[in-house]
Amino acid sequence: MAGEINYADAPCAVRHDFGAAHQRFWQRLQSAGTWWTSEERIAIAAETRTATDCALCRARRDSLSPNAPAGRHDTIANLPEAAIEAIHRLVNDPGRLSARWFDGVMAAGLPVGHYVELVGTVAAMVSIDSFCRGIGVTLNPLPSPGAGQPSHYQPRTTRVDDAWVPMIPADANDGAEADLWQRGRTGNVIRALSLVPDEVRTLGDLSEAHYLPHTRVMNPAARGSHLDRNQIELLAGRVSALNQCFY
Repeated sequence: MAGEINYADAPCAVRHDFGAAHQRFWQRLQSAGTWWTSEERIAIAAETRTATDCALCRARRDSLSPNAPAGRHDTIANLPEAAIEAIHRLVNDPGRLSARWFDGVMAAGLPVGHYVELVGTVAAMVSIDSFCRGIGVTLNPLPSPGAGQPSHYQPRTTRVDDAWVPMIPADANDGAEADLWQRGRTGNVIRALSLVPDEVRTLGDLSEAHYLPHTRVMNPAARGSHLDRNQIELLAGRVSALNQCFY
């Protein structure tokens, strides 16, 4: 595994919990997930990093329709073609994803559980790497893959309602999923990962360091460690606008 993640040498002061949360995600990458092996999860992480240099993605971003330019993605990963397409679109053009695109990825052979786990991994990598670029440090070396096989675990209460993928209803996170959110109170952006509960847990772990704990997001008076809620949302809104996030 790569060395311990900490930001003691960053050109600015960084709280310890950032490095600790990033280290826990690196440790997760060293284990098999729900649908992908550790080797595949690390390949997804590596592809996330290199997708920004893809010539096809640049052509698509410059096109009125992302479906117009033809060709193949520049890739370094030994992953299914549908997974490569999903990673590149999530990284480079998420604002123009559509149900038609999603259905095409499913039809190309990427099972929905694999897709949800891939989305969680890409989101975590973008979050951590963007943090590193923001504070002016080198990206953390990816860990070596560990052993083990995916669990293929599926929550018993998932259904399709407000998303393209099955997810746990807001008031049905019980049993093994009782820790995912405060019962009956969570956002769809969190629920959308709940077909693979460990991706919700990873999102929550990173959110606690980068933003707010999930249990406090719906409280307008909640504060971060050093910023009040108005400052947090001003920064979040500006970043979302720059990233063309439809939320």
